[in-house]
Amino acid sequence: MPRSRTHGPIRFHVEETFRAPIGYAYRWCTSYSPRDPSIEKDDYVRRVLTRSPRRVVFQDLGRAERGWFLNQQTVTLHPPGYWHAESRGTYRDWSIDYRLRSLPDGSTRFTFDGLRRATPLAEVVPTRPEVETNLRQIWERFGRALERDYRRSRRRR
Repeated sequence: MPRSRTHGPIRFHVEETFRAPIGYAYRWCTSYSPRDPSIEKDDYVRRVLTRSPRRVVFQDLGRAERGWFLNQQTVTLHPPGYWHAESRGTYRDWSIDYRLRSLPDGSTRFTFDGLRRATPLAEVVPTRPEVETNLRQIWERFGRALERDYRRSRRRR
């Protein structure tokens, strides 16, 4: 696979559609829970440090090829359809804008735009297509879990 030769920033864009209304999708996407790694099919540990109506701070800790990685993310919430995250980590930093938009059929369009910067510790830097493919796969998994949870919540009513 081709790799970026520099540690310069990579801009990325991912879109998904969730079969759930915007209010449910927003609450689900911004819940930030220790369960998230299992949905993502990863084995890092997520610890929520603080949570308020407008801000969430959490850390992810996991194994990397050369030891451990730690990422701390600060998320600023702007309901009902926008949130922004700044993440600082061992191997990469992120700046991400998340947006939700209601669609006429009651589903929700999700867009995920951001900038990924490798830190000086990063030995392998993925290309933009690799970053977008990975993020798309993660958000497809999150989308399936969100839709499953939404269907269950409707049955309980």
